[in-house]
Amino acid sequence: MSRPFWRLAVASEFSAAHALRNYQGKCEHIHGHNFTVEVVIEGDRLTQDTEFLMDFSHIKKMLKETLATLDHKDLNTTAPFDRINPSSENMACHIFRQLKAPVATFGVRVYSVTVGEKPGQCATYYEG
Repeated sequence: MSRPFWRLAVASEFSAAHALRNYQGKCEHIHGHNFTVEVVIEGDRLTQDTEFLMDFSHIKKMLKETLATLDHKDLNTTAPFDRINPSSENMACHIFRQLKAPVATFGVRVYSVTVGEKPGQCATYYEG
């Protein structure tokens, strides 16, 4: 018998500049994006009082705080991207790991984080 699961998604965006290291093309030079970010939270129990998996406002607040560290920055000079390539893949992983512990305090987990550079182009990170 299967058990129920719920997934909640919250989307936001931030603006930043980056240059992709070791890339042979235009994107090796500094350029900017209005990045989109979608966080998906997963869990198997609703709260008794509100029957929510997690209040959307809490997810939005945590995501906003995480994205504030990247917004309007040159990512190549901002940790951890001063050491690793500021690719969409690495940004999705970084945001996921920043949200993992605070989200867990609500008894749920981060299922995935997707970062898009422009419509039709995105990278999703999740841990199996």
